[in-house]
Amino acid sequence: MSHALDTVRQQGVELADRALEFLAGLHRPEVTSFLEDWPAHSTPRSVIPSSVPALRWLPRLRDAAPNVSIQLVGAVVTAAHSLAWRRSYSPELVGAEFFDHYGWTELLGLTGPAASDHLACGVLLLGPHQTYPPHRHEAEEIYVPLAGAAAWQQGTDRWRERPPGDVIHHASNEPHAMRTGATPLLALYLWRSENLAQSSQLDPAPGPTLAR
Repeated sequence: MSHALDTVRQQGVELADRALEFLAGLHRPEVTSFLEDWPAHSTPRSVIPSSVPALRWLPRLRDAAPNVSIQLVGAVVTAAHSLAWRRSYSPELVGAEFFDHYGWTELLGLTGPAASDHLACGVLLLGPHQTYPPHRHEAEEIYVPLAGAAAWQQGTDRWRERPPGDVIHHASNEPHAMRTGATPLLALYLWRSENLAQSSQLDPAPGPTLAR
């Protein structure tokens, strides 16, 4: 059992290193700013692997990965069953269909295989024809789509298609939403905060407009 846990831990740490290499290779100033908080030495941590139904989309995403991210996507798919996949909301809150098509895993942070106190890095997985409703968090955030297609909305701005390799920045407490079409989405995320233990909060659904 000890050997198995060591193997799981090593896979997770190696995947975090691959994510760092990919992010640094983007040469984007907003990403570089986040990476300044990436710990130079991170203590490896054992995690208990867990799964979510949305993992069924990984083979399709691997086959669709573009050259810019194909190596990292392949590494995620290879290591997927050694990672701890989670969901932030209950099916009562987001609906059973979304809950069945959504998941994320942390590579670096408070709970991931690589330890960090103020910067988190992980992967979001979202199935096809899903809308991640408007939400916000105190943590400053960056998303980089890796495979698949999706549109992002920030605040009340128009929806914008964001291709793999693009960089999407969300300021602290900025509302944002994502939606997929016919293809699922795999995206890398970064969170930066003094409180990585916080949770995302869904924005209330807009009510009906009252006639005057």
